[in-house]
Amino acid sequence: MTLRVRVSMSMILLSIISLVAAPAHAAAPGDVVSAQSTTVYLLPGKLLEVPVNAWHILYNSTSATGAPNTVSGTLLVPKSGYPLGARPIVGYAVGTHGLGDKCAPSASMSQGKEAELALVSLFLLKGFAVAITDYEGLGTPGRHTYMAGISQGHAVLDSIRAATRVPGSGLSDRAPVAVMGYSQGGASAGWAAQLQPAYAPELRLKGVAAGGVPADLHAVADHLDGGPDFGLGAAAGIGYDAAYPELDLDADLNARGRALLEDAADDCVGDLDKLAGLSFADLSPVDLLNQPKWLARLGENRLGAIAPKVPMFLYHARGDQIIPLAVGSTLRSEYCRAGVKVRWTALPAPDHVTGAIEGGPLAIEWLALRILGLPASGNC
Repeated sequence: MTLRVRVSMSMILLSIISLVAAPAHAAAPGDVVSAQSTTVYLLPGKLLEVPVNAWHILYNSTSATGAPNTVSGTLLVPKSGYPLGARPIVGYAVGTHGLGDKCAPSASMSQGKEAELALVSLFLLKGFAVAITDYEGLGTPGRHTYMAGISQGHAVLDSIRAATRVPGSGLSDRAPVAVMGYSQGGASAGWAAQLQPAYAPELRLKGVAAGGVPADLHAVADHLDGGPDFGLGAAAGIGYDAAYPELDLDADLNARGRALLEDAADDCVGDLDKLAGLSFADLSPVDLLNQPKWLARLGENRLGAIAPKVPMFLYHARGDQIIPLAVGSTLRSEYCRAGVKVRWTALPAPDHVTGAIEGGPLAIEWLALRILGLPASGNC
C-alpha cells in the first residue's frame, strides 16, 4: 500500500513538473495578440457610422528579413448573415498614408477620414468581411517599413489569418479569400499573391487585384527624382532603411539630407509635398540607389520573379504621373510569360489618384466573381 502511494505521488509530481516545464505555445503568424471593438466612420466628426461589427486588432506577422513582429489593423464584418456558406474575407491593402503612427488607416477610419472606405464599403455591401492592415510599424512601435514589399505582403496575408481568429467574428479559416490594393497597396497585393503559396498555403485564395503597382521601385524612384512627387521616393528610402538596418541610410546622407528625412519620418502623405523638386543628389554625396547594398534589397523586393498561383487583375492609369504605365505593363508581361492568368486594364485615367477611382469598382466586381467560383479569363 505504501509503495502504491509513493508511486502515485511520484507520478503526480512528474506530471506537475512536465506541465511547468512544457514550453508555452509559440506565437504563429496570424495569431491575434488583442482585438478590441471599435467604430468606423465615413465622414469626419464621427458622422455616418459604418454599420458593421468592427475590431481594432494586433496580430503576429513576419518582417522583410523573416523576424517575428506585431502589426495592427482593422477587421470589418457585416452584421447581416451570409447566405452562401462561409463568409468571404478580403485582405484590403491601402495606398500610401504616410510614415507616422497617426497616419495609420485604423486611426483614419476611427476619425472618419479614410477615403478608401468608399471602396471597402462595396465589399461590405456584398456581405464580405474585410481585413485592413496598417502594415509594419504604422500604428505600432518602430518605424514604418514603407514600400518594403515582402513585409507588406506578409502583413496582408496575416491580417486574413488573424480575421479568422478574432473571437466573435464568425469567420472561418475555410472561407474563400481575395486580396486587393492600389499603389502601395498594389505592391502589397502583388507580394501577397507571390508569397501566399509558400507562406500561407492554407488560405483559400481565389484571386488578387492590384492597381497602380510600383513593381520596380528602382524605376519608380528614378522617375520621381527631382520631380513634384519626390517626397514619395524619399519616404521609400526611409521605409527601406527601417526594414533593412544594413542600409544605414543616415550614414550616407549629408547634413541637409539628415535634417529633411528626420523631419519627414513621422509625416503623413500630404506633408511629403515639402520635399517636392528635390533629388537624391540633394540629400547625399553618393549615388544612393546604385550602391550594391541598395540594389540588392531593391532587387529582392521587385515584383515579377515569382509567379502567383491565382488569377490576377492588374490595372493602371495611362496618365499615371507617379508610377509610370511602363512599370505596370512590364509586370503584366512578366506574369504572362510565367503562365499567370492575367486580366490587364490600361485605364483612360489622367493621373494616379483617378486611376484608383476608375479601376477600383472594376477590380471589386472581378474579385467578387472569383470568390463566387466563376472562372477567370486572361488577356495576355
